[in-house]
Amino acid sequence: MWLIKLKNNIYNFSIDELKSYFLNIDEKTFRAEQIWNWLYVKGISNLKEINNISNNLLRKIICKYEIPKLKVKKYLHSKDGTKKWLLSLGDGKEIETVYIPEKNRGTVCVSSQVGCTLSCSFCHTGTMKYLRNLAMSEIIGQIIFVKNELDDWRKNSDERKVTNIVFMGMGEPFYNYDNVLKSISVLTNEKGLAFSKRKITLSTSGVVPKILNFKEDSDVNLAVSLHAAFDDVRNDLVPINKKWPIKILLNALKDYSVRRRNKRITFEYIMLDGVNDSLVDAKELIKLIKPFRAKINLIPFNPWPGSKYKVSSSKKINEFKKYILEKGQIVATVRTPRGNDVLAACGQLNSI
Repeated sequence: MWLIKLKNNIYNFSIDELKSYFLNIDEKTFRAEQIWNWLYVKGISNLKEINNISNNLLRKIICKYEIPKLKVKKYLHSKDGTKKWLLSLGDGKEIETVYIPEKNRGTVCVSSQVGCTLSCSFCHTGTMKYLRNLAMSEIIGQIIFVKNELDDWRKNSDERKVTNIVFMGMGEPFYNYDNVLKSISVLTNEKGLAFSKRKITLSTSGVVPKILNFKEDSDVNLAVSLHAAFDDVRNDLVPINKKWPIKILLNALKDYSVRRRNKRITFEYIMLDGVNDSLVDAKELIKLIKPFRAKINLIPFNPWPGSKYKVSSSKKINEFKKYILEKGQIVATVRTPRGNDVLAACGQLNSI
């Protein structure tokens, strides 16, 4: 019986792992940097495009590695320019990836899991079952895919369409901690994609043990999905709060702030009519966040089929923002909804 030897997805390997491969076959480690340049600077889609190494060595590489492609199951284009793709993975599982163009930047919203375990009541992804974590290649692959779609290779830094990355798509990034951090190390590698750490943001719902790890392991931006100032409200909105209540979460963030003094934490706060949008909520929110170097990002709720919530009125959102700014002297912004006509906005992703 013939055994088929499966190839390795090359996006699953760090540059050091590629160097080890070349050492093992008695080749110079600079070959890894050559491959890295072809993958992450030139953006090749087939290893056969490599033309600066010998045919014999290239055959060995092609026998060992491959560049699989994410398959598009559905593509939606919002009237505001936001693009959303439903992508099929190698095993048939599906995720959604979003690109948000703005005047001076272009942001890719990346998924880290198929489904989600958190069941946040305001989030469409939370209605899905968790199926599995994404491999590093599937995380990196989303950025590669978007860059391919936008023809965003071999451009000067000031011409690039993809400038920012947010881990705010499907899933809880800290529940896929190792693969997410390995992906970030690839994204920020100066000899490859070379994203600035200031342009990458990881959002968590409050996985306390991983926040304590993260403060040592990475200095990309941290966003925390707080969404309520009182435990009883947050227990319903973000059920993980029952495991790590607000006080415990904030204690972990104090440790984070001591270690990462130069980083400002973004607290994300969904605006839900009659749930968490009173001035009493705003007053308590100020008390919680005042000790931090932080800003509050107020997010108007984006409706999705079957949701029980309604978005707060513009008047109430502006009053809430004004109270935080004037009484708390805390930076507060209101996120402009993008792509909500194609269910591509915050809290709307769902691959069902």
